[in-house]
Amino acid sequence: MRPARLTLTMVALLTGALALTSATTAQTSPPQGNAAPTADNAVLLTIFFKHDQSRPLNELNAQLEKQGYYKSFPPPGVEVVSWYVMMGIGQVITLRLPASRLREVNRIIEDTAWGPYRTEFYPTYDYKAVGMAQHDKATSN
Repeated sequence: MRPARLTLTMVALLTGALALTSATTAQTSPPQGNAAPTADNAVLLTIFFKHDQSRPLNELNAQLEKQGYYKSFPPPGVEVVSWYVMMGIGQVITLRLPASRLREVNRIIEDTAWGPYRTEFYPTYDYKAVGMAQHDKATSN
């Protein structure tokens, strides 16, 4: 019985330490820079902005305006790769940005888009050159 109690105590202590560490880290201010995305630091971020379909569009747009969404998003220095309306869903936007600015973009969305939209985030990286090189190599043999 004693080893089980010791194990539970250790798990509880580790869980508490991790929670404290992540809570402390989450409160640090984001690195706000104008770093440009380069081949070694760029990420693509696809965001699904799902409309609240229980409310009319003009009401959603008014709330977005009031929350400062149109002024804040996208932030300066973040490249918009694509911006589409997906009927029945909302908007799907893909951004290219330095990885160091991911938190900044997330906070802008949390502060200005939540309410009218539910969001889903898909960070990715550009694989096209690698994939095409593999394809070319496979087809040239």
